[in-house]
Amino acid sequence: MSQQPAATANDLDLLSDLVAKARKGGADASDAVLFESTSLEVSYRLGKQEDLERSESKDLGLRLFIGQKQAIVSSTDISADSLDELLVRGLSMAAAMPEDPYCGLADADRLSKTPPDLDLNDLHEPAPDALYEMASQAEAAALAVNGVSNSESAGAGWGRNRIALVTSSGFAGGYATSSHSLFASVIAGEGTGMERDYDFTSARHGSDLEAPGTVGKTAGEQAVKRLNPRKVESQQVPVVFDPRVSRSILGHFTGAISGVSVARGTSFLKDYLGKAIFKAGVTIVDDPHRPRGLASKPFDGEGVENREWLLADSGVLTTWLMDTASSRQLKLATTGHASRGTSGPPSPSTTNLYMQPGELSPEEMLKDIPSGLYITELIGFGVNGVTGDYSRGASGFWIEKGELTHPVSELTIAGNLKDMFLETTPANDLTFRYGSNAPTLRIDGLMVAGT
Repeated sequence: MSQQPAATANDLDLLSDLVAKARKGGADASDAVLFESTSLEVSYRLGKQEDLERSESKDLGLRLFIGQKQAIVSSTDISADSLDELLVRGLSMAAAMPEDPYCGLADADRLSKTPPDLDLNDLHEPAPDALYEMASQAEAAALAVNGVSNSESAGAGWGRNRIALVTSSGFAGGYATSSHSLFASVIAGEGTGMERDYDFTSARHGSDLEAPGTVGKTAGEQAVKRLNPRKVESQQVPVVFDPRVSRSILGHFTGAISGVSVARGTSFLKDYLGKAIFKAGVTIVDDPHRPRGLASKPFDGEGVENREWLLADSGVLTTWLMDTASSRQLKLATTGHASRGTSGPPSPSTTNLYMQPGELSPEEMLKDIPSGLYITELIGFGVNGVTGDYSRGASGFWIEKGELTHPVSELTIAGNLKDMFLETTPANDLTFRYGSNAPTLRIDGLMVAGT
């Protein structure tokens, strides 16, 4: 494994000592994880500096196994005396727990040997004045848009996280990540006719952020476009999801292929492995090794070697998302998707998730729609993970004769995710702005409920 930063090396020594003490104390196996975070955030409103917040934290979690019994204890105090007490408490808990036939560390032959360097840590820490200046520029650009009447706030932030993991099966590794962010949120209109919107940018490295003026101008223009929304009559029409909301479809998909849900029989896709659930042109990728990716990580939460997966390959569901425990329950091998905190066991989660782009531009995708809905905002969460029934509040713009016309609001869209997946067509405008990304998506046949 590549040389660790000094701080991470110290963390690994601390965790290795704790794991060794756990074995000596009677645990058959154990692992320990440490998260250390530092963050700095500022807010700015109507030309004045508002809040300045800085936080620092450390959180350690210890997992112990006695036979097929498992206990997890955590602490924010990592002094020697506190960790000794933590170990005693954890061993006592593990002895008293019921047996779990699926718990345990990942198999040694699945552990990562040479985690890649993904360039996730920007060594530059911005000063508060620099963050205020970025927020100031973003807000000024937003307020300069004709029709913008007020500012909710603009803000900028920076953070750094260190993660270290040691297991008694032979894994010891750690890495650091940084994050930079900037946003602007403004109000357009007056009185009862006001509308709010926002824009933001985030990146691992500060040099990859969008310009503050661009963020502010986009926030202002989007707020103005929402003025004077209308209602529409209930009808079944094609619905187009803007990239700001299209990624939500990926979230429903990955929730349904989580190994935990499948093993429990509570997923509407539990019988669809190896079957077509999307159109032939739809491929969904999970890539943990994307350089500077917002959700990248060199190994999973159990120290397992991770890699790129095609979760849906040309429409066909190819795999479940599994950590070690859910893979054992399903009698399969872990896919390296374990994610974890300090106070609970690992569970499956995606990394840099995206749907590959299609061939049509968003404009070409709209062209043959006589009437339809273009969604820019979703409200609430009315999704049944067992049946796939889908119902959410929405607002956006009405489509007439292939063109976006007037804004619309106070709508509900409804369908079933199995049908929606089969009707999903991606545009060619994929960009990577989040940990989960999708291009503009068109889904035909949804019910839009209005007046």
